[in-house]
Amino acid sequence: MKHTFSTDDSHLASIEATCSYLSENCTRAQSLMIRRAVECYWPFKSAVTHYPCALYVAAQLKSMRADVPTLVAALLGDDVLGRELPVEEVRTKFGQEIAELTRQVRWLNQLSMKDAAIAGSVGSKDQAEMLRRMLLSMVEDIRVVLVKLAYRTQRLYMLVKADTRNAHDVASETLTIYAPVANRLGLGQLKWELEDVAFRIVEPHAYKRIASALEENRADRENYIRTFVADLEQRLIDLELSAHSVLGRPKHIFSIWKKMRSKRIEFNDLFDVRAVRVLVNDVTECYAVLGAVHNAWQPIRNEFDDYIANPKSNGYKSLHTAVIGPSGKAVEVQIRTHDMDDEAENGAAAHWAYKENSAADAAMQRNIDTLKQLLEDSDEQLIEGFTQQLDADRVYVFTPNGEVIDLVKGATPLDFAYHVHSEIGHRCRGAKVNGSIVSLTSALQNGDRIEILTTREPAPSRDWLNKSLGYLKSSRARGKVRAWFNAQDHAQHLHDGRVILDRELKRLKATGTSLEKITRRLRFDKQNDLFVAIGRNDVTLAQIAGAVDHISEPAIKLPETTEQQKQRHYSSDAINVRGVGNLLTNLAVCCQPVPYDAIVGFITKSKGVTVHRADCLNMLNLPELDQERLIEVEWGGDATEKFQVDIHIIAYDRVGLLRDVSTVMANNKADVIAVNTLSDTSEQTAEMKISVLVTNMSELTQLMDRVRQLRNVTSVERQL
Repeated sequence: MKHTFSTDDSHLASIEATCSYLSENCTRAQSLMIRRAVECYWPFKSAVTHYPCALYVAAQLKSMRADVPTLVAALLGDDVLGRELPVEEVRTKFGQEIAELTRQVRWLNQLSMKDAAIAGSVGSKDQAEMLRRMLLSMVEDIRVVLVKLAYRTQRLYMLVKADTRNAHDVASETLTIYAPVANRLGLGQLKWELEDVAFRIVEPHAYKRIASALEENRADRENYIRTFVADLEQRLIDLELSAHSVLGRPKHIFSIWKKMRSKRIEFNDLFDVRAVRVLVNDVTECYAVLGAVHNAWQPIRNEFDDYIANPKSNGYKSLHTAVIGPSGKAVEVQIRTHDMDDEAENGAAAHWAYKENSAADAAMQRNIDTLKQLLEDSDEQLIEGFTQQLDADRVYVFTPNGEVIDLVKGATPLDFAYHVHSEIGHRCRGAKVNGSIVSLTSALQNGDRIEILTTREPAPSRDWLNKSLGYLKSSRARGKVRAWFNAQDHAQHLHDGRVILDRELKRLKATGTSLEKITRRLRFDKQNDLFVAIGRNDVTLAQIAGAVDHISEPAIKLPETTEQQKQRHYSSDAINVRGVGNLLTNLAVCCQPVPYDAIVGFITKSKGVTVHRADCLNMLNLPELDQERLIEVEWGGDATEKFQVDIHIIAYDRVGLLRDVSTVMANNKADVIAVNTLSDTSEQTAEMKISVLVTNMSELTQLMDRVRQLRNVTSVERQL
């Protein structure tokens, strides 16, 4: 049944009639839910003038056997009702599932109201494909796409007689975006409705010319096919081909027009306006049916193709012929086995990517195939309970001009800037998402509209290359930043690298570490080469920290801590005492070592081995006699416990500083055990000492990097 935007449908003439139609074959509870939705919408249906009536959308979905939550969401997703019935109220009245469906339907409908802006971006094949993918990936429940397609179908019926530019834009967008999406989902009825009505708006003269050339309406054509099929079936029975199936339907107008244009032929040269398909058991029967068809009706010369003996490159097999049927009208007949038909429908030949001449996406196709199977198997409900997100590893956003940009999931405004153009990324200093200024580390969401704020001169920050800070998700964008720094002056790289290394060694409390050893560890021949590489960001801060961690020679021989200092017990499995097993080990509180600091052990008289950092400065004057009690230790392979570390923060004081530091700690799941703060009102400075538990050096480095990015923070160091 086709539900157009008209007022003469008796089953939608009243609340009772509407509820009766929509509730057919539903349980009592489902019928009550539909009635509540109809009663919510009914007072506002007369206010719908520029957008499809939700009653007709729900009726169309009912004819497709949509489940009850989908019907209710279609009724409540109307734009007019959206202003009168908030999603929170929908959740109270109808539950979480319907509230979420309604929210997504309203959101997708509101997005499509920008048709004029978006339609301008679908001129290229790449943009059209990106918009199709966006439509399938922007919703968490695929049922929302079905509702959207039904809304679009009814909107076209509204616009079919409207001679406006907006009608033309909506119809063009439908042919480019929505009809191919319906095709991918296997919704043939929706596909031809969308195509035919949109084509009537976009090309009214061509539509009328083809309609006139057919010399009959669709019902007459369908009757002709039914008569032809009945005649052919009887002939096959006479041949004792009992296990056969004869199917047929006429092509719709848009399909006819596409074939005329692609083959550059006139209507009279088409022989497959009326098509019939015959399915049999084996290849021998295929040729038997072919003989019966040619004996009954006159074959059309040069219109026979044997794709069984000579399959197409994609594996398609079938016999194609065209004959002059009753009343002198041409009919195309396709003959194949059931296995051939299954391959044609479900194999490469029927794959939407093959039909649309575009690249296939295996993950997306698997999800679409699942939905198509549900469509085929469901008798009462279309896809009840089916929820999943397609193409989940991508995010689709808009430029200010409506162009769609395809980014990796988790991409930031800075990723977007570099995707648009390298120079825009280099000059980026801020961004607006949907009109509001956001952080450059914010994760973009599907459908966001991004505007980049730039400065006159390019000035990327080296922090953008630090993965732990979250500025860039795309390795391609990081490569562009790295290339910018590589192009800078060699002398500047040398200077920057030396400053960065000095700062990092100070922050790691490793200023006594040999630069020569760090250079060798990072596989450079000269220290200047190392400085230049650091300045170009070819060597990262994480690599520097790793090199320091793996330099085994202690810079200073370590003393035992005083008896008054607390000591923490640590599992012997994570610290190995060379040459000795099963010894009690304790971590010195004075220097708080964490994996994988360079460490040394001190044999105590009653508490086993106390483990210190190699650069511990607590007792520089360890008596020579006590130095004999030093022993070599190393981190084991399974250091899973947490260690206490003190972080010293210096900042210019401001309101909210402690709150922001605490937020960073919470976001990084840091276990804070003590916080001490001291403010100097005369100097407007603040010092913080925060004791946290960390698992290893990498975790500590990331935490310190995050704190260092806070506004007004001037120094973040590990305190001894």
